[in-house]
Amino acid sequence: MTRKAAFIYSDKLSSFVLPDSHPMKPIRLQYAHDLLRDYGIFDLPEAALVEPRPVTDDEVLRFHKPEYLEYVKSVRPGDIPAFGFGPGDNPVSDGLYGAMAISAGGSMVAAELLASGGFDRAFSILGGLHHAMPGYASGFCVFNDPVLAIQELLARGMKVAYVDIDCHHGDGVQYAFYDTDAVLNISVHESGSYLFPGTGFVNETGTGKGTGYSVNLPLHPYTGDEVYLRAFREVVPPLLEAFAPDVVVTQLGIDSYYRDPITHLGLTIQGFAEAVSDLADTAPKWLALGGGGYDVYAVARAWTAAYAIMLDTQLPDAIPDSYTERHGVTTLWDHDDMSEFAPHQQKASSFADESILELQREVFPVHGLRMA
Repeated sequence: MTRKAAFIYSDKLSSFVLPDSHPMKPIRLQYAHDLLRDYGIFDLPEAALVEPRPVTDDEVLRFHKPEYLEYVKSVRPGDIPAFGFGPGDNPVSDGLYGAMAISAGGSMVAAELLASGGFDRAFSILGGLHHAMPGYASGFCVFNDPVLAIQELLARGMKVAYVDIDCHHGDGVQYAFYDTDAVLNISVHESGSYLFPGTGFVNETGTGKGTGYSVNLPLHPYTGDEVYLRAFREVVPPLLEAFAPDVVVTQLGIDSYYRDPITHLGLTIQGFAEAVSDLADTAPKWLALGGGGYDVYAVARAWTAAYAIMLDTQLPDAIPDSYTERHGVTTLWDHDDMSEFAPHQQKASSFADESILELQREVFPVHGLRMA
């Protein structure tokens, strides 16, 4: 069945400038948009290219503290750093608030389009900033747009599940919903023993009414497609089926990519796409967000593949000549020899098995599921 899928995008965020040394390159958003355009995706009748709007103060204040919002709105380069800003992950750049307002606003537009019934699926690659906390920036993230979008969907009476496949644990989203059963929150990520933010262990399952509704599937460095997809499929689809959400919100970070410069998992673009396809099969309505990804052309290829999946369309492996001429990228899928990852897969598999088994013991019974 063909479904209408909105793609929320603005060049305003792609042109936001961070220091050259910062791994987050906003231009990656334009590269993804342009690859989709060159493939002709936006000419499909079920596709819609939608402009974002800035997030409102009232929306931000559903999660973030007033003094934090005021700081973000007023801070300028050279000001005294506070609230998590400063040299390193969260620098203050010109146009910071405007860019972050568009980033979060794109996710709010996606939520509104789904809740209004006009679209079954929506993808805001501008969002997915899952580390931001109520009173401080963290891990390149200023406003936690996944939390804001989920809150909007909940306010409209929708039952929400959140699945985060970024290489980093979605700690800010977990914090927001850790004590409630209103949201099923699943994060599949490189273990916090090896990677920022150092959280997301299997025993972080929620508290009070939320016990069993925070689900963390940590993986060992260099986990490749086969082990990743087996672990994903043993945990994520059964829990989503048992929870039966009205809408699935997904954070589709692609810093799990095997050539990502700051992380250590081993996914190919086709492995990522298989996980996204599995999510498509579980989502009555589907709100997808961007997220991490620091190999800019891997980001473009992965999110192009993801939006094509949302549209139930197949793309040829050969990238259009117009894009190749500008960027030198020739194929959508990876064709590298992955043998360098082979020696790590036995350890990765054992690590994944331990995570799966503990989740099946501790979390599955809460949702009426039995161990496999």
